[in-house]
Amino acid sequence: MSSMPRVPTPEPTSSPEPPTAAIVGCGDISAVHLEALQDLQIDVVGVCDVDPERARTVAQRLDVPAFTDHRELLAATTPSVVHVCTPHAEHVPVAIDVLAAGAHLLLEKPVADSPAQARVLCDAADAAAHQGVRSGVVYQNRYNPPNQRLHELITSGALGRVHGARAAVTWHRTAEYYAARPWRGTWTGAGGGVLMNQAIHTLDLLLWMLGPATAVRGQAATHALAEAIEVEDTAELLITHDGGASSTMYATNAYPVNAPVSVQVHAELATATVAGDLVVAWNDGRSETVAAQAPGSVGRAYWGDSHRILIEDFYARLGEEAPFWISPRDGLATVQAIHQVYDASPALRHPADARS
Repeated sequence: MSSMPRVPTPEPTSSPEPPTAAIVGCGDISAVHLEALQDLQIDVVGVCDVDPERARTVAQRLDVPAFTDHRELLAATTPSVVHVCTPHAEHVPVAIDVLAAGAHLLLEKPVADSPAQARVLCDAADAAAHQGVRSGVVYQNRYNPPNQRLHELITSGALGRVHGARAAVTWHRTAEYYAARPWRGTWTGAGGGVLMNQAIHTLDLLLWMLGPATAVRGQAATHALAEAIEVEDTAELLITHDGGASSTMYATNAYPVNAPVSVQVHAELATATVAGDLVVAWNDGRSETVAAQAPGSVGRAYWGDSHRILIEDFYARLGEEAPFWISPRDGLATVQAIHQVYDASPALRHPADARS
């Protein structure tokens, strides 16, 4: 297996002036970012949302200016870091403007709604990096202690040869969930369904732990929510990883409840299972458990507390020369894998121009 980055545990680095932050997109996930910024005592200098009332509500609570155009926010507030928490289709145009303004970028997943757009952003981020502008993608589940330990066991060789892995995301979404944010159920707004919006984090874990995908096969369909959405609510994947291991993933938004996400790795010396906690069952009878962290006080319980940890790490690394360890190219890898499934799903109501 090719080597992969070690889970970081950096010491905070000093910078000449305290950083400032701005938020673009004041929907649900922005509250988690704002709580983390408050905990870190990072000054928020402005917020932006295309919905004026939503922007005003958040701005009044923070006592900062509200904007409906992110370019006006960038010009008026000149933040050090911009957190992009918009609907998916807005990620790339907003992110490119952020980088062009010289602000560091912290981008929610997915990096883009198509591989072509993801590559555009990667190129812009690479160019900005030469000017000292950093980019990071919020794949926060890499910071969960059970996932960090499992990654360490795999990449150190402690588990022996990895035979394969399986993952399951069986969650529940209703027509009302999509109606509350209509962009979620559309190709033009979300770029996809359960794969692009929910299971993308678990797909990232498989690629991070087992190595890049050399082949992806699968199917996606809309089984339960066809009257409410045009994107998929169910998908299955078979991934061949660089190094020879394979993994399977099943994802659906049609389960009756939000069950814990599970990842199980079968290896030469042990079987390791994450379903909240990590449990490693060694072949010699030993057992190891790593507990999941408690959820944060803001947002949904199944989000955990890893958003805060990732954001803290991103700010701690602002003074480093090396790129942030979760980059737009990591985001490109997941979007490419998802689109290989979409391309193999002719029954999916997917616009042809979005498949590129």
